[in-house]
Amino acid sequence: MHLVPTQDEVLDLLRRTGGLREGHFEYPSGLHTREYLQVPLSMRHFETAKILSVGLSRLLRAHADIRAVIPELSIVTAASGGMPVAYGVCEALRANQVYWAERANDSEPLAFREFMELKRGEKVVLVDDLHRSGKRLTELKKLVEDHGGDVIAIAVVVHQPLPDVLTFGDLPFYQLATLNSKFSPSGASCEQCVKGVPVTKVRI
Repeated sequence: MHLVPTQDEVLDLLRRTGGLREGHFEYPSGLHTREYLQVPLSMRHFETAKILSVGLSRLLRAHADIRAVIPELSIVTAASGGMPVAYGVCEALRANQVYWAERANDSEPLAFREFMELKRGEKVVLVDDLHRSGKRLTELKKLVEDHGGDVIAIAVVVHQPLPDVLTFGDLPFYQLATLNSKFSPSGASCEQCVKGVPVTKVRI
């Protein structure tokens, strides 16, 4: 294993620990794919969590502007999938603290936990387990900026982009691996549907 694990090492580690599975899956959006990615399933294992978190922290530390503000740097994530990654990255970097945002229910926007208050101008790195649609990270970025924080980078374990994925312009973006899964509607455009492979509906 390299100091910063390679793409192949990351994907192999996720497969071995159950975070990346192959089959026929239907996401809540209705899209079908042959690959199901759920990083927290792998982050359950201490050694896996350490390898992924430390690897991501090394990518961040290599950026001079980020390295310069580490003692005051805050890590911000969205509950619950990003929290193991955020705490692991914070520990590996020796950053200042972790904030997290969550929803009271599916119809509510992300909000910080009570008594979590960013200082105006506070330097923030957004951390998550994966970047798929970009909607959650976009909402999280807006939440931080609405509270006066300054987002200086985004870091995820895996980039698994949907066709209409949202991006973040010139903001530094780090990932340990990219998984270019094929997503398609059910029916004739889905190879697994055509083959009659039973579908497993997943929540996330």
